[in-house]
Amino acid sequence: MDKSGKNTDILYIIIPAYNEEANLPSLIDEWYPVIERHSGGGLSRLVIIDDGSTDDTRSIAEAYSLEKELLVIISKENGGHGQAVLYGYKYALSNNAQYIFQTDSDRQTSPDDFESFWRQRERFDAVIGNRYMREDGVSRILVSKTVSLTLAAMLHVFIKDANTPYRLMKASALSDCIKYIDDGEIIPNIMLTAVFKRRNYKILYKDIQFKARSAGKNSLDLKKISKIGSGALLRMKKLDERLRADNT
Repeated sequence: MDKSGKNTDILYIIIPAYNEEANLPSLIDEWYPVIERHSGGGLSRLVIIDDGSTDDTRSIAEAYSLEKELLVIISKENGGHGQAVLYGYKYALSNNAQYIFQTDSDRQTSPDDFESFWRQRERFDAVIGNRYMREDGVSRILVSKTVSLTLAAMLHVFIKDANTPYRLMKASALSDCIKYIDDGEIIPNIMLTAVFKRRNYKILYKDIQFKARSAGKNSLDLKKISKIGSGALLRMKKLDERLRADNT
């Protein structure tokens, strides 16, 4: 805090987006007030990572950024959600963020839950959402349960909801954990959650709202999810070996 008692912690909110023209105006209107409240002396940023969208996502976001000085738009070639998330994390770390928060652009999560996370930022290295009531379908709930069982078997950690797109992390902890994640990793949040756990960082899991997608189309279907999972076991095995090597 500064001398006036105003909080000056630098927060970067990272939101990947792919073909989200229908959701983006409402998304920015909902999340920009959050970054204004936690402006970090003007250094905090709301960062939209446009992952090679083929619709008007980029142009809509850039139009908003002309009037909102804490909003940053980064466009990159399409590499998938995981690559966009990693890109955003590294961007935040390279710009001296002290806290990094990530959520998705589909508006299934709510900024109403953010303040309860922010209040815990000093006590915990990571505050991760637990989607206790989900409206995104039985198939995705089953995928999440499968992920939890797989992490228990392969990385020896039990995490109820490892891939929640609602997480606040200390930059110091993220900087340490991200070095274990390969540049091409397509499920970085799952892997990072496991690394946080294995590295004995303090994690708080908090229940969050998780609504059905209000507009647009999810870029991941069950076929794509199955394909992602087919190579994940080998990558988890290698991650386990790297973590074991550092503990010897």
